[in-house]
Amino acid sequence: QVQVVESGGGLVQPGGSLRLSCVVSGDTSKMNGMRWYRQAPGKERELVAQIDNGGTVTDIAASVKGRFTMSRSNVQNTVYLQMNSLQPEDTAVYTCSAVLIVFGAAHNVWGQGTQVTVSS
Repeated sequence: QVQVVESGGGLVQPGGSLRLSCVVSGDTSKMNGMRWYRQAPGKERELVAQIDNGGTVTDIAASVKGRFTMSRSNVQNTVYLQMNSLQPEDTAVYTCSAVLIVFGAAHNVWGQGTQVTVSS
């Protein structure tokens, strides 16, 4: 069993910053990277960024590039999403996932999500 828990969301003014954290516990032997997604009201879920087991960011959405940074701490199976220059359009539920490879296919194990609201 793998458990994913996010933290760090909240309310921030436009131009502000937040850092989200995501901790993965349990049997991580089949884990092959982690991802941050977000979903705004009325919109489809969007992949924000993903990182491999070595700490290399392998994808980042064009809408956040240059403002958001994903990183990881291998010691604790923890990843972070540092969000700077936040704008109202960044308001969404941010969800972390652990990517597991099972029988050759990738599966997301989801956290519960954390709300980020950017508003004055």
